[in-house]
Amino acid sequence: MACLELDLTQCFSNEQSLPVASTSYKTFIVPDACRSHQLNSRSSVPQPPPLHGSSYGARKCSKSLKDDTYVLDETRIAWDKLFYEGYGADVHVLTEDKDIILAHSSILGISSPVLRNLLEQARVIKGFRKITIEGVPSEAARAFIRFLYSSCCEPDLMKNFVLHLLVLSHAFAIPSLKKTCIKLIEQEVLTEENVVDVLQLARLCDAPRLSLSCTKMIINDFKAISLSDGWKAMKQANPSLEQELLESRVGEDSKRQDRLKKIEERMVYIQLSEAMEALLHICRDGCRTIGPHDKMPKDSETTCKYAACMGIESLVRHFKGCRIRVPGGCMHCKRMWQILRLHSQMCSEPILCKVPLCSHFKDKMKSLSKREEFKWKLLVSKIMAAKGTISSILARRPLLG
Repeated sequence: MACLELDLTQCFSNEQSLPVASTSYKTFIVPDACRSHQLNSRSSVPQPPPLHGSSYGARKCSKSLKDDTYVLDETRIAWDKLFYEGYGADVHVLTEDKDIILAHSSILGISSPVLRNLLEQARVIKGFRKITIEGVPSEAARAFIRFLYSSCCEPDLMKNFVLHLLVLSHAFAIPSLKKTCIKLIEQEVLTEENVVDVLQLARLCDAPRLSLSCTKMIINDFKAISLSDGWKAMKQANPSLEQELLESRVGEDSKRQDRLKKIEERMVYIQLSEAMEALLHICRDGCRTIGPHDKMPKDSETTCKYAACMGIESLVRHFKGCRIRVPGGCMHCKRMWQILRLHSQMCSEPILCKVPLCSHFKDKMKSLSKREEFKWKLLVSKIMAAKGTISSILARRPLLG
């Protein structure tokens, strides 16, 4: 066959010859004729097509498993058509019901390494390789093979055979199908009757997220689920799993109690912090019918911004008029002494402080043992921490609102 030869020097016969590799940087000089041709042809360059807008909205796209990937419906329809018609199929998939599903070895092999291995070992008989999918109904096997083509399945069929498809996705290593099955099971399939069975299946299929969801559901509704048939069957077939779930429930109950205890302790520290603020407010500014001797009471005020002000006010009045002066006598007076003592530990200016006995308790604390001193410092640190938490929450409220 003759070859077409082009002499580049003839293309520029009227111009100077082009230097080839004349410099170490391999630069090429464009002749003036070519430059003028490029400048003159700019006016004839077509305009670029418009950006995708409303004119392209008629083409429907289907969102695939990844959030940033879209596939045209026409593409999915074409893959489904290839599956249903079996054009060019070279594989027979035999089901447990003796049904035959036509498939393509290239699609099965590229979708699943397990299927590829089976296809490489299968013999070719009359142009077809034969593989078998057992243990599931033929409808589930057909839905599985179809998913390998178009990554989709009929919603009703998917819901009816989602547990079988989960097993197939694990057995043949199809992560996308496993993710879809787990999501559907969590949202629509899990019930009190089947959650124990699904938990055992999730463990066999290496689905930790589904296993965790089932465990949480069992712990949260243990009383009803422990009476189900699934629990009774599991108790006989897998007693170790029953023991594990019972231990998880006990552990969850203890964690819940610890959380409630911490919440209650935090509320106590918050109340003590509010009491310290109210005590300082009464002794420094005065409120309603009580206050320092150099300031007039504010009778006109009906409300106060300090939540503990009313309680501290009644406690101060009782402390002033109580006539029980024996040790261990009045509980209200004891509480007032503890509040004054706690204030002295938190006060940073005992000399200028207007709270009664602040400097007295400050000096008295110097003679305490290290153990008692540590207890007071720990209490003060927890109160300050609770106060800081509340302050940060209040500071964020305008932003959240």
